[in-house]
Amino acid sequence: MDFPLSFIESLIAFFIATIGSALQGSIGFGLGLIGVPLLVILNPVFVPGPILLSALFLTILIAWRERYAISLKEIKWAVLGRIFGSTLGSFILIIIPQKNVSILFGTMILCAVMISISGIKLELKPKNLLGAGTVSGIMSTTSAIGGAPIALIYQYQKGSKIRGTLSTIFIFGTLISLSALLIIHRFGLREIYVTTVLIPGILLGFFASKQLTKILDRGLIRPAVLIASAFSGIIVLIKNLF
Repeated sequence: MDFPLSFIESLIAFFIATIGSALQGSIGFGLGLIGVPLLVILNPVFVPGPILLSALFLTILIAWRERYAISLKEIKWAVLGRIFGSTLGSFILIIIPQKNVSILFGTMILCAVMISISGIKLELKPKNLLGAGTVSGIMSTTSAIGGAPIALIYQYQKGSKIRGTLSTIFIFGTLISLSALLIIHRFGLREIYVTTVLIPGILLGFFASKQLTKILDRGLIRPAVLIASAFSGIIVLIKNLF
Protein backbone atom coordinates (compact mmCIF):
# COMPACT_ATOMS: atom_id res chain seq x y z
CA MET A 1 0.00 0.00 0.00
CA ASP A 2 1.50 3.32 -1.10
CA PHE A 3 1.70 6.18 1.40
CA PRO A 4 -1.13 8.55 0.37
CA LEU A 5 0.58 11.79 1.47
CA SER A 6 3.40 13.94 0.14
CA PHE A 7 6.17 15.30 2.37
CA ILE A 8 4.65 18.80 2.31
CA GLU A 9 1.20 17.44 3.26
CA SER A 10 2.76 15.46 6.11
CA LEU A 11 4.62 18.53 7.40
CA ILE A 12 1.52 20.76 7.28
CA ALA A 13 -0.53 18.04 9.01
CA PHE A 14 2.10 17.90 11.78
CA PHE A 15 1.69 21.62 12.49
CA ILE A 16 -2.12 21.41 12.41
CA ALA A 17 -2.06 18.50 14.86
CA THR A 18 0.28 20.43 17.16
CA ILE A 19 -2.00 23.49 17.34
CA GLY A 20 -5.17 21.39 17.75
CA SER A 21 -3.58 19.23 20.42
CA ALA A 22 -2.39 22.28 22.37
CA LEU A 23 -5.93 23.71 22.31
CA GLN A 24 -7.55 20.46 23.45
CA GLY A 25 -4.96 19.93 26.16
CA SER A 26 -5.81 23.42 27.46
CA ILE A 27 -9.62 23.50 27.46
CA GLY A 28 -10.64 19.86 27.03
CA PHE A 29 -11.54 19.86 23.33
CA GLY A 30 -10.37 21.48 20.11
CA LEU A 31 -8.34 18.97 18.09
CA GLY A 32 -11.31 18.25 15.84
CA LEU A 33 -12.24 21.91 15.80
CA ILE A 34 -8.86 22.97 14.42
CA GLY A 35 -7.94 19.77 12.64
CA VAL A 36 -11.05 18.75 10.71
CA PRO A 37 -11.62 21.87 8.55
CA LEU A 38 -7.92 22.31 7.80
CA LEU A 39 -7.02 18.66 7.28
CA VAL A 40 -10.00 17.95 5.04
CA ILE A 41 -8.79 20.79 2.77
CA LEU A 42 -5.24 19.47 2.89
CA ASN A 43 -6.27 15.88 2.14
CA PRO A 44 -9.69 14.28 2.86
CA VAL A 45 -7.99 11.03 3.90
CA PHE A 46 -7.40 12.55 7.35
CA VAL A 47 -11.13 12.74 8.17
CA PRO A 48 -12.79 11.19 10.06
CA GLY A 49 -10.76 8.06 10.90
CA PRO A 50 -7.19 9.36 11.40
CA ILE A 51 -8.24 12.49 13.29
CA LEU A 52 -10.44 10.37 15.58
CA LEU A 53 -7.66 7.87 16.26
CA SER A 54 -5.27 10.74 17.00
CA ALA A 55 -7.88 12.24 19.33
CA LEU A 56 -8.12 8.91 21.18
CA PHE A 57 -4.38 8.96 21.83
CA LEU A 58 -4.54 12.59 23.00
CA THR A 59 -7.53 12.11 25.31
CA ILE A 60 -5.81 9.21 27.05
CA LEU A 61 -2.83 11.47 27.78
CA ILE A 62 -5.02 14.33 29.06
CA ALA A 63 -7.20 12.04 31.19
CA TRP A 64 -4.10 10.61 32.84
CA ARG A 65 -2.66 14.07 33.53
CA GLU A 66 -5.95 15.34 35.03
CA ARG A 67 -7.01 12.02 36.60
CA TYR A 68 -7.42 13.48 40.11
CA ALA A 69 -10.15 15.88 38.92
CA ILE A 70 -12.25 13.33 37.01
CA SER A 71 -15.86 12.87 38.15
CA LEU A 72 -16.76 9.27 37.37
CA LYS A 73 -20.40 9.51 38.48
CA GLU A 74 -21.18 11.99 35.68
CA ILE A 75 -19.37 10.13 32.93
CA LYS A 76 -21.89 7.29 32.59
CA TRP A 77 -24.67 9.57 31.35
CA ALA A 78 -22.55 11.25 28.71
CA VAL A 79 -21.12 7.89 27.60
CA LEU A 80 -24.62 6.43 27.24
CA GLY A 81 -25.48 9.42 25.09
CA ARG A 82 -22.35 8.94 23.00
CA ILE A 83 -23.21 5.28 22.43
CA PHE A 84 -26.69 6.17 21.22
CA GLY A 85 -25.49 9.18 19.23
CA SER A 86 -22.63 7.35 17.53
CA THR A 87 -24.89 4.47 16.54
CA LEU A 88 -27.47 6.90 15.22
CA GLY A 89 -24.74 8.88 13.46
CA SER A 90 -23.50 5.83 11.54
CA PHE A 91 -27.02 5.19 10.21
CA ILE A 92 -27.46 8.86 9.40
CA LEU A 93 -24.31 8.75 7.24
CA ILE A 94 -25.93 6.00 5.17
CA ILE A 95 -29.40 7.55 4.87
CA ILE A 96 -28.96 11.35 4.97
CA PRO A 97 -26.32 13.45 3.19
CA GLN A 98 -23.51 14.34 5.60
CA LYS A 99 -23.78 18.01 4.58
CA ASN A 100 -27.37 18.30 5.86
CA VAL A 101 -26.55 16.66 9.18
CA SER A 102 -23.54 18.91 9.79
CA ILE A 103 -25.51 22.08 9.03
CA LEU A 104 -28.20 21.08 11.54
CA PHE A 105 -25.79 20.41 14.39
CA GLY A 106 -23.56 23.37 13.59
CA THR A 107 -26.62 25.56 14.04
CA MET A 108 -27.53 23.80 17.29
CA ILE A 109 -24.07 24.51 18.72
CA LEU A 110 -24.36 28.22 17.94
CA CYS A 111 -27.80 28.30 19.58
CA ALA A 112 -26.38 26.64 22.71
CA VAL A 113 -23.58 29.22 22.86
CA MET A 114 -26.10 32.07 22.57
CA ILE A 115 -28.17 30.54 25.38
CA SER A 116 -25.06 30.37 27.57
CA ILE A 117 -24.09 33.98 26.83
CA SER A 118 -27.63 35.14 27.66
CA GLY A 119 -27.14 33.95 31.23
CA ILE A 120 -29.24 30.79 31.10
CA LYS A 121 -27.17 28.08 32.76
CA LEU A 122 -27.02 24.61 31.23
CA GLU A 123 -26.90 22.66 34.49
CA LEU A 124 -24.72 19.66 35.09
CA LYS A 125 -27.60 17.15 35.34
CA PRO A 126 -27.97 13.58 34.03
CA LYS A 127 -30.59 14.52 31.41
CA ASN A 128 -28.40 17.34 30.06
CA LEU A 129 -25.34 15.10 29.98
CA LEU A 130 -27.34 12.40 28.20
CA GLY A 131 -28.60 14.86 25.61
CA ALA A 132 -25.23 16.52 25.09
CA GLY A 133 -23.58 13.11 24.81
CA THR A 134 -26.06 12.06 22.13
CA VAL A 135 -25.48 15.20 20.06
CA SER A 136 -21.73 14.83 20.58
CA GLY A 137 -21.83 11.21 19.39
CA ILE A 138 -23.71 12.10 16.22
CA MET A 139 -21.41 15.02 15.43
CA SER A 140 -18.24 13.06 16.16
CA THR A 141 -19.26 10.16 13.91
CA THR A 142 -20.50 12.34 11.04
CA SER A 143 -17.92 15.14 11.10
CA ALA A 144 -15.27 14.32 13.78
CA ILE A 145 -16.11 17.61 15.56
CA GLY A 146 -18.00 16.51 18.67
CA GLY A 147 -16.48 18.21 21.70
CA ALA A 148 -18.55 21.38 21.97
CA PRO A 149 -21.94 19.95 23.15
CA ILE A 150 -20.49 18.35 26.28
CA ALA A 151 -18.02 21.19 26.91
CA LEU A 152 -20.93 23.65 27.11
CA ILE A 153 -22.45 21.62 29.94
CA TYR A 154 -19.14 21.77 31.84
CA GLN A 155 -18.32 25.43 31.13
CA TYR A 156 -18.80 26.54 34.78
CA GLN A 157 -16.51 23.86 36.21
CA LYS A 158 -12.82 24.14 37.07
CA GLY A 159 -10.37 23.75 34.21
CA SER A 160 -8.89 20.50 35.50
CA LYS A 161 -12.35 18.94 35.88
CA ILE A 162 -13.39 20.04 32.39
CA ARG A 163 -10.24 18.61 30.80
CA GLY A 164 -10.18 15.39 32.83
CA THR A 165 -13.87 14.50 32.67
CA LEU A 166 -14.30 15.46 29.01
CA SER A 167 -11.22 13.46 28.06
CA THR A 168 -12.53 10.37 29.84
CA ILE A 169 -15.90 10.75 28.12
CA PHE A 170 -14.17 11.22 24.77
CA ILE A 171 -12.09 8.08 25.25
CA PHE A 172 -15.25 5.98 25.38
CA GLY A 173 -16.98 8.09 22.75
CA THR A 174 -14.11 7.97 20.29
CA LEU A 175 -13.81 4.19 20.64
CA ILE A 176 -17.52 3.96 19.86
CA SER A 177 -17.22 6.28 16.85
CA LEU A 178 -14.22 4.35 15.47
CA SER A 179 -16.09 1.07 15.93
CA ALA A 180 -19.07 2.50 14.06
CA LEU A 181 -16.80 3.64 11.21
CA LEU A 182 -15.17 0.21 11.14
CA ILE A 183 -18.55 -1.50 10.82
CA ILE A 184 -19.56 0.66 7.83
CA HIS A 185 -16.09 0.22 6.25
CA ARG A 186 -14.96 3.82 6.79
CA PHE A 187 -11.89 2.89 8.89
CA GLY A 188 -9.04 0.46 8.19
CA LEU A 189 -5.27 0.04 7.75
CA ARG A 190 -5.02 3.02 5.40
CA GLU A 191 -6.41 5.34 8.06
CA ILE A 192 -4.08 3.88 10.72
CA TYR A 193 -1.18 4.45 8.33
CA VAL A 194 -2.12 8.11 7.88
CA THR A 195 -2.51 8.61 11.65
CA THR A 196 1.25 8.12 12.13
CA VAL A 197 1.79 11.54 10.53
CA LEU A 198 -0.36 13.24 13.19
CA ILE A 199 1.01 11.55 16.34
CA PRO A 200 4.26 13.61 16.66
CA GLY A 201 2.22 16.83 16.52
CA ILE A 202 -0.22 15.41 19.07
CA LEU A 203 2.64 14.79 21.50
CA LEU A 204 4.21 18.23 20.99
CA GLY A 205 0.88 20.02 21.45
CA PHE A 206 0.07 18.02 24.55
CA PHE A 207 3.30 18.99 26.29
CA ALA A 208 2.83 22.64 25.25
CA SER A 209 -0.70 22.67 26.68
CA LYS A 210 0.57 22.19 30.22
CA GLN A 211 1.88 25.75 30.17
CA LEU A 212 -1.32 27.11 28.60
CA THR A 213 -3.49 25.60 31.34
CA LYS A 214 -1.71 27.75 33.92
CA ILE A 215 -2.97 30.86 32.10
CA LEU A 216 -6.50 29.69 31.29
CA ASP A 217 -7.18 28.37 34.78
CA ARG A 218 -6.98 31.94 36.13
CA GLY A 219 -10.63 32.56 35.30
CA LEU A 220 -10.36 32.32 31.52
CA ILE A 221 -11.54 28.75 30.98
CA ARG A 222 -15.25 29.55 30.49
CA PRO A 223 -14.68 32.32 27.90
CA ALA A 224 -12.26 29.99 26.11
CA VAL A 225 -14.86 27.20 26.02
CA LEU A 226 -17.59 29.54 24.69
CA ILE A 227 -15.33 31.03 22.01
CA ALA A 228 -14.08 27.62 20.89
CA SER A 229 -17.65 26.23 20.85
CA ALA A 230 -18.95 29.14 18.76
CA PHE A 231 -16.01 28.76 16.41
CA SER A 232 -16.80 25.05 16.16
CA GLY A 233 -20.37 25.73 15.03
CA ILE A 234 -19.26 28.39 12.55
CA ILE A 235 -16.59 26.15 11.03
CA VAL A 236 -19.07 23.30 10.57
CA LEU A 237 -21.54 25.63 8.85
CA ILE A 238 -18.96 27.27 6.59
CA LYS A 239 -17.52 23.88 5.64
CA ASN A 240 -20.93 22.60 4.53
CA LEU A 241 -22.63 25.72 3.17
CA PHE A 242 -19.86 26.87 0.83
